[in-house]
Amino acid sequence: MIFSAIDKLIKYKKFSQTLIIHYTFCSDNYSFYKKFGIEFLVQELHNRLQALANLGNNPLSGGLKGIEKESLRITDNGSLAMSDHPAGLGSALTNNYITTDFSEALLEFVTPTSKTAEHALSHLIDIHKFTFHQLDQELLWPASMPCHIPPNTKIPLAKYGFSNIGQMKTIYRRGLGYRYGRHMQMISGIHFNYSLPQGFWEIYQDILKDNSDLNNFKSEQYLRLIRNFKRIGWLVLYLFGASPALCKSFLSNSSKHMETFKTGTNFEQYGTSLRMSDLGYSNQSQSSIDISVNGLEQYINDLENAIRTPEPIFKEIGIKVDNIHRQLNTNLLQIENEYYSSIRPKRVAKSGERPTAALMRGGIEYIEVRSLDLNLFEPCGIDQNTILFMEVLLIYCLLIESPELSSEELKEISSNHAATANFGRDPLLSLVRNGTSISIKEWSNEILNGVLAVANELDQQNKDYSDSVKEMKKLVDNPDETPSAKILSHMKKQDLEFSEFALEMAKSHCKYFANNNESNDEKLNFYKREALASIQRQKDIESSETLSLEDYLQKY
Repeated sequence: MIFSAIDKLIKYKKFSQTLIIHYTFCSDNYSFYKKFGIEFLVQELHNRLQALANLGNNPLSGGLKGIEKESLRITDNGSLAMSDHPAGLGSALTNNYITTDFSEALLEFVTPTSKTAEHALSHLIDIHKFTFHQLDQELLWPASMPCHIPPNTKIPLAKYGFSNIGQMKTIYRRGLGYRYGRHMQMISGIHFNYSLPQGFWEIYQDILKDNSDLNNFKSEQYLRLIRNFKRIGWLVLYLFGASPALCKSFLSNSSKHMETFKTGTNFEQYGTSLRMSDLGYSNQSQSSIDISVNGLEQYINDLENAIRTPEPIFKEIGIKVDNIHRQLNTNLLQIENEYYSSIRPKRVAKSGERPTAALMRGGIEYIEVRSLDLNLFEPCGIDQNTILFMEVLLIYCLLIESPELSSEELKEISSNHAATANFGRDPLLSLVRNGTSISIKEWSNEILNGVLAVANELDQQNKDYSDSVKEMKKLVDNPDETPSAKILSHMKKQDLEFSEFALEMAKSHCKYFANNNESNDEKLNFYKREALASIQRQKDIESSETLSLEDYLQKY
């Protein structure tokens, strides 16, 4: 038995004509008490964990994990590298593991999927080590917020060759620059991809006594996970936010409300993730786009509608001016990927297939979490504990009750998100849950107690999952130990600008990979072969083109 018997009922009340019961788990004996009138329903968490535990084969174990990590290439003095994508890394268009994001200087690493956090991190280490072998006196910027970047028009767009798909990718990025500014596109982060084991779904469907098509069931459950992650995603910003400061050069007049350190740094005293604030990705530029996650069909329809709906402001930019494509179209979104969200439902698309078409064809295959900052203190930008915790947090979001999101609750979510990004470590900070104020510490502990119960179910030969949750509980009790607080502390103790501190860390990480012996020749040769093969794949695509670019774009 995971849990002791239910403690005596303390009190109850009605909320939206539904009895709301929140089990808060105690770390000592996993007993729980009932608490009412809270944001979302979780009365089934105990029953579902118990049912899974009774099976004895740990069906939650072995979910697939993948990491995407963005990093700016910089010179040894901290300036943006203006060189082309290193030839030794292969084709940015077709390399499966090393590509570029917005800019030619913005690398993106994509690990193979792994069943364990250890293997996922090992893949990321290998990719880093191989990449450093191909860089000519360049470094990787370790922070999410960029620095020492040139004027907007001087930032180089990523290039993908002369094929139609390659040119389309560059045009799309040019459009992003016109729409939102190239500076904002230089922000880096970690994307955590996750799917539960295939065998889990049949077991879980049986536990819930659901008779629907299995693919439809999976999609519905993944959307439950997404809704709950949106509700409590502010916790990720508090625990892992690592962008409390930025270079003044990144901002214009919008930095007036921020504090200044030395001459070139703006910061928020209690900030956690300026990357996820209105200064970064969570700005108002897409505030008119409403994409529902209450159902897959609605999600697809809303996204398709945004792709088809003209936007007058973007029309002023023009599509093709002086024979140069400025953007793919003048709609709210050029393509699906332009829509920013902290978490996305995903499916691996077939060649030439749009993301919405892939979802429509086969349903949701995995989840992509996009709210993790690069951790400056970690050579790979993420550590094993973070991977373990993110997995168990997502499972928790799946297992607790998840009613549909209303417009009122979406406003609360947005407010809590912004408050945590800007002021998450303020000891007096309160968030809003169901219209009621609650301290961020109290709510964090409630969530982590529940997550710990899930972690105990995941633990097998060791206590890695539960240990990762306990480490996060320490950060709630001591905000000074969070990455965001430690960054500001190091800057001030060493009297370094944000740019100076980040450059020191970049050089330190470079030395780490130079001295790291975990990646043997066989592993590095794997990525070398992929780089060479990717160059040939790009050539094959370019040589097989039959449509003109204009016809290709029209057909797409």
